[in-house]
Formats: sequence, structure tokens, C-alpha cells
Amino acid sequence: MFNKFKALFRSEDLLEEAFSITVRMLEFDLEMYQASRHTLRELDSADLPFDIKKTDRKINKYEREVRRQVLTHLSIAGTADLVPGLVLVSIVVDVERIGDYTKNMYDLATNHERRLKGGAFENDIRELERHVEETFPKTIAVLRDQDKELARTVMHQEDTMGKKSEAIVAGLMQQRDKDIPMASAIALALYARYLKRINAHLTNIASAIVNPFPRISFREKLKKS
Repeated sequence: MFNKFKALFRSEDLLEEAFSITVRMLEFDLEMYQASRHTLRELDSADLPFDIKKTDRKINKYEREVRRQVLTHLSIAGTADLVPGLVLVSIVVDVERIGDYTKNMYDLATNHERRLKGGAFENDIRELERHVEETFPKTIAVLRDQDKELARTVMHQEDTMGKKSEAIVAGLMQQRDKDIPMASAIALALYARYLKRINAHLTNIASAIVNPFPRISFREKLKKS
């Protein structure tokens, strides 16, 4: 399926455009993530260098455009290209959801009066942030270049980061740092979950390059020796 997916996007103008739009959407997601994270964690205000809600609406518009282009192509080409078309539609859903979570991060920044500090959980939060920051460009490269080995690298660390996020949430619920104000504890728990979900959607995108369609968002099924 991978070779057909790759060949299809290089040979058909309509789906080539849909594919390019999808990559562009993910690049917008990265910009939104970086701006929202900086505002939430580094500033005492909710100032952004651009209108994040306007950018989110643009991503939603692009998602609809990709769906239309895939549908138009399949209406003409028939079922021969059905699986690659479905894969692309699956990918844009994950890309759109990432945009939603970055917008949720900005909402935290607008509702939290000061920059969000992690207290006893600061190092773990920083590690999650660094991982997401590194995974974004890797996933863009995976999608743009159809790099299966890089995709596997992205997929490999999802469980570790997911468990770290859940450990932060559990620690906050158990009040392991009693000096963290209630409002900040709630914001930190939500933020840890948002980081987890963004990473999960990036992993889903990577899995679409490695796995057959029925196994997208699941671990790669290794062949028995």
C-alpha cells in the first residue's frame, strides 16, 4: 500500500495538491503549538504574534478542501485509488485535531493570569514539551518525504511520553506538590493531557506511512521470522 500511496500522490495533480495542503496544515499546527506554548509557559500575558483562532479556521477550511479533492479524484478514478484516498483523509483528521489542541493550549493561557509554572513537575513537563517540539518537524518530514524509518522513530516513543503525561496528572491529583495553586494544578493537568494528545496524533500520522489502512494509529505489526 505504501508504494501505491507514494506513487499516487506523485502522479495525480488533484491528489498532489491535496497532499501539499495536508503538509501545509501540519506546518501551521507547528506554528500554533510554538506560539501557544510560549504564551502559556513564558509570558504573563496571552499575547500572540498572530490570530490563532483565524489560523485554526484556515486549517478547518483546508481539511474540507482535502476531502473535496480526494472525493473528486475517487469519483473519476474509481476504486483503484480508494485506499490511498482514505489514508489521506485519515491523516487530515489527525492534523485538524492537533490544531484544536494547540488552540486549547492558548485558551489555558488566556484563563491563567501568569505564566504556567510546573513546580515539582517542571522537569517532566519540559521533557514532554521538548519531545513534541522535536516530533513535529520529524512528522512533517515523514509526511513530505514518505520516510518509513523516520516514521518508526516517531512511533517508537509514544508509549513513554504517554506514561509520563499520565504520571504528571496522577501526581497533581495526589497533591505531591502542595505549593502549586489549585488553578495552576488544573491547568498543568490539562496541559499534560494536551501534550499527550498532540503527540498521539503526530504518531497516528506517522503510522499512516508505515501501516496498512486498517492498522493506522496502531503499532506496526512485525512480520514473524
